[in-house]
Amino acid sequence: MNQPFISLPTLPLTDPIEIFLIVLLIILCAPILNKIKIPHIIGLILAGMILGPHGLNILDYDKSFELFGKVGILYIMFQAGLEIDLVTFKQNKTSGIIFGIFTFIIPMIIGSVCNKYLLNVSWTEAILIASMYASHTLIAYPIVSRMGIVKNKSISITIAGTIITVTASLIVLAVVIATTKGTMSVGYWIKFILSTITFSIIVFLILPKISKFFLQKLSTGTSQYIFVLTIIFIASLFAQWAGLEGILGAFFAGLILNRLIPNISPLMNRIEFVGNAIFIPFFLIGIGMIINLRAFVTDLHSIWVAIIMTIIAIVTKWIPAKMTQITSHLSKDEGNLIFGLSAAQAAATLAAAMIGYQIGLINSAVLNGTVVMILLTCTISSVVTEHASRKIAISEAKRDINRQKVGIPKVLIPISNPQTMPLLIDISNLIKPKEERNSLFALQIHQNNYTETSAKLMDKAMKIASATENVLEPIVKSDFNVANCIVETANEKGISDIVIGIHQKANIVDTFLGSTTTSLINSTFNQNLIISSTKKPLNSLHRVVVAVPNNAENEAGFTLWFDRIYNICVQLSIKALFYTNELTKKTIEQLCDNYEFTNVEFRELSAWEDFLIITKEINKHDALAVITARKSTISYNSLFDKIPHYLNKYFSETNFLIIYPKQDIKEDINTEAYNPLKIS
Repeated sequence: MNQPFISLPTLPLTDPIEIFLIVLLIILCAPILNKIKIPHIIGLILAGMILGPHGLNILDYDKSFELFGKVGILYIMFQAGLEIDLVTFKQNKTSGIIFGIFTFIIPMIIGSVCNKYLLNVSWTEAILIASMYASHTLIAYPIVSRMGIVKNKSISITIAGTIITVTASLIVLAVVIATTKGTMSVGYWIKFILSTITFSIIVFLILPKISKFFLQKLSTGTSQYIFVLTIIFIASLFAQWAGLEGILGAFFAGLILNRLIPNISPLMNRIEFVGNAIFIPFFLIGIGMIINLRAFVTDLHSIWVAIIMTIIAIVTKWIPAKMTQITSHLSKDEGNLIFGLSAAQAAATLAAAMIGYQIGLINSAVLNGTVVMILLTCTISSVVTEHASRKIAISEAKRDINRQKVGIPKVLIPISNPQTMPLLIDISNLIKPKEERNSLFALQIHQNNYTETSAKLMDKAMKIASATENVLEPIVKSDFNVANCIVETANEKGISDIVIGIHQKANIVDTFLGSTTTSLINSTFNQNLIISSTKKPLNSLHRVVVAVPNNAENEAGFTLWFDRIYNICVQLSIKALFYTNELTKKTIEQLCDNYEFTNVEFRELSAWEDFLIITKEINKHDALAVITARKSTISYNSLFDKIPHYLNKYFSETNFLIIYPKQDIKEDINTEAYNPLKIS
């Protein structure tokens, strides 16, 4: 008998190549649903339903989906901890605790009563099901991440509340199971408390030190990423051993790595890419695959249970969100966003339902109702979050008036030294907004022939930039006058900022800044000139100390340099400490209000003669930014000439920036600040 030329695959598919191809096609096609106003998250869940064992039976929910699905939910919680603005998180921790209490207590009370009398179950079963309403999964978090609003205070409040309600719900689950099995005792609670304390010591004291050491020592991106994954699973595993849920460990792993991984860095880019491309989609497809809608065709009671459970889950999540909106003085859109993020029932809910079913505490109707509740709440969560996120993103864009005033940054980086080039690109990435991807220009100046070594240096610079999804435009020129070439290029390209490294002294008579830098200072009036010296890794910084001279607010580039300091602080999640006089302080405070920049402090610096008082404040985790000025400008002070001496003697081990702001002499020379007596 002849064998067919092509053998048709049997269903469900078992060939790993066929399975992975189908999954990749699902992930590739899901975003198309955005065009018909369906979030791609829902598209992934629907694809799992249609192609899964309860649909067309093309894919089976095997160990691979179970594994990748588990990794996916851990990844979501890890990214939530990693991307959260710790400053905003701390500022809104009270609101977060209040929301956590609301979103746990309200579902527990209303849910238990409704379950008892509407579903006609025992009080033990009613409490267990209510704990499933109380917990929620941040399944829609990738939406707010994509919208770029993860630093909004409503996100911080929701995440803080999630930690509280998920932890409390899991404790209720553990107590119910122990009570049902008859293992509840004093010994049980002693074991639980001791294991939780051990978990806390390992995660919050030991892992941060290990992470800081390894991330500073590991130079390759692959090694750093593997280390990050290791930390996620170590924290998750210890959480499980402590009797908690692995998602809590993953979230705490994100928190401890938060300061160590800048928002704009190759490592962060890898973390987001792999999670959004593979792990998280696998988790969402897996959720769809466990949903069995056929069960409701033959069991009308399951339909009734599903309707009741879904209504209770949605209502008891909407009420805490609106109560938090009122008590925390949030906007309507922020309240809707809290509801959208907290409405989804997924990982913890499904785990509780499966455990309850396995020990005989809940029946098949409740299990089926739970699965449908997961589908409907995930759909509602995604739609509401998408809508609210878009409105908040538009609102934030309109409110950022000063960002529009400073315009789109264009940063020029003269490169010649292989040792300092990566650091200059890092600084250039930090001084601009993350979303501006086409703002970097690398200038290479050669005086003779363009060598292969120079070409390799430019290629490396472009690779470093592309690792953070930035496009670096290469510029190669031949000129014997380096400073003149930099100035001409800056004017040709409309450059807003020039970032250079600190001059390396060639001999004892050489100056601190060097002749080329001095020429640039005297020639670059239309740009911010930023001189950078980096002694320590940028992810080790906790604060930027900014020295601001008198009359700095009268310079043309005042808002420009403030914007750059703001970007550095936001992207590194660190504080800014301004040393300035009272008059300039008021102007900076106004800018902080406009930018909604709250993580700031001020110290008095009434005269530049007192500059060295900064040495009493600055520590090893600080960077120093000195706002200076060129000669014959409004804020110039003859004592600026001593800055190189101060930096060399008192701040030799400190990361510092010397910033010469844009100062348009031609426009400012006739202002009242220059001519107070109005002499013509």
